[in-house]
Amino acid sequence: MPEAPLTLLVDNGSLEPAATLALRGLAIRLSRRLGRPVAPVSLLHSSAIDPALIGDEPAEIFFPSLERRLAAGQNDFILLPLFFGPSRALTEYLPENLARLRQKFPNLRLKLAPPLHAARDNRLAQILAQHVRDELDPAGADHVALVDHGSPVAVVTAVRDELAQQLGGLLGSRVTAVAPASMERRAGPEYDFCRPLLADLLATPPWSAGRVVVAMQFLLPGRHAGAAGDVAEICRAAEAASPGLRTVMTKLVAEHPLLLDLLADRWREARPAV
Repeated sequence: MPEAPLTLLVDNGSLEPAATLALRGLAIRLSRRLGRPVAPVSLLHSSAIDPALIGDEPAEIFFPSLERRLAAGQNDFILLPLFFGPSRALTEYLPENLARLRQKFPNLRLKLAPPLHAARDNRLAQILAQHVRDELDPAGADHVALVDHGSPVAVVTAVRDELAQQLGGLLGSRVTAVAPASMERRAGPEYDFCRPLLADLLATPPWSAGRVVVAMQFLLPGRHAGAAGDVAEICRAAEAASPGLRTVMTKLVAEHPLLLDLLADRWREARPAV
């Protein structure tokens, strides 16, 4: 029988132990859903985490992990990306480095599954909407700011904007307004598509007063999305500058069980025909 491909669940990577632990937990749940092994690996960064902080098991980085498995005789892989859209990690970094690796291991066969967002699939927006509903004030209509990290790639930011539009449609009259925002952006007018920054939005009426639910378009906890992360710091600074403002952050996308359904479908799209 042909060799069964090994599934690699891949995130961008983080220096925060919570991110690696959450990735591992998600891989375990997805493995149970698919009925086959799923290995959690990161593209970058996570190998710098002290193993003592993550169960005495070092975090795996994608290319060293892939090369180790190739050397052991595993040649077939499905790469399942934990990315909302076609970031440069998927469109440039991976293809360039895979081409070099194939020079050493010509039998490498790897199928890249699509990123999470897809046309005519609003499950990401459904996840975000449920997380917002969990935080809404039943006594009044809130503003909702959908925040992502901020990308130098326009098509990735377009994913954020489409999700904000879908989110507004799902929430309807339960909220006053829904607006997209980025946590950060690169300098220069060529990156104006990232606007507005969350800090700027929360400083602008009517967003600078009343209650704003910050819908977190982040998958895993870490330096940006953790309880004490960069987004939380932006919210605290905005509240200090505008005493009439109160912000509430939602849960992260990977905390919702519907993400497993979405990942399973992306995996099926990449699975070889049998």
